[in-house]
Amino acid sequence: MTHAEDRPGHVVLLGDSIFDNGVYVPGGPDVVTHLRGELPAGWAATLLAVDGDVTAGIPRQLASLPADATHLVVSVGGNDALGHAHLLGAPVRSVAEGIALLGRAQSAFERDYAAMLDGVLATGLPTAVCTVYDTNPSAPEHAVIRSALALFNDAITRTAFARAVPVVDLRLVCTQAADYANPIEPSVVGGARIARAVAAAVLVHRDARRSTVTA
Repeated sequence: MTHAEDRPGHVVLLGDSIFDNGVYVPGGPDVVTHLRGELPAGWAATLLAVDGDVTAGIPRQLASLPADATHLVVSVGGNDALGHAHLLGAPVRSVAEGIALLGRAQSAFERDYAAMLDGVLATGLPTAVCTVYDTNPSAPEHAVIRSALALFNDAITRTAFARAVPVVDLRLVCTQAADYANPIEPSVVGGARIARAVAAAVLVHRDARRSTVTA
């Protein structure tokens, strides 16, 4: 008898241009192509992520979920954070006032992200999520962006861990300028590293519905 965990899997990528990076790597393999090469023979990978999408776009992506999907991986939140980028230039009278301003943006994002993730988990499929990476380290405002993104990544990890969902921390995956095609999109090199991390997370946790272990 063939056990369910021995059957070929079908990984579906949801989210934004971290997965849907084809336009940024012309002539080179995109993330989903790399992923297909990292998965065991017989496994499939489908790209439903859409460049530019925010957390509110995930339900639309789920509407196209293949019937034979076995694992979901979500990488979204960077464009939500970009929507709050104007706050970095807002005048404040103290550091505390600035933190409070960013904290309100964090709280709004956390509510949206939690609603999104609950919708994904309602499919009943094993799911992993990704943090938002820190952007190209050669970008002029890298230090500021990294600090601001920490607030959004805290919301992602809190939400995931509260639901015992595995986390792939892309901040530890894409760390070099070569990993980026521009300040915020993954290159061929970065896409390969992302694909390896995603495959490792899926394969490590394929025998369990949920886990708090980070990949």
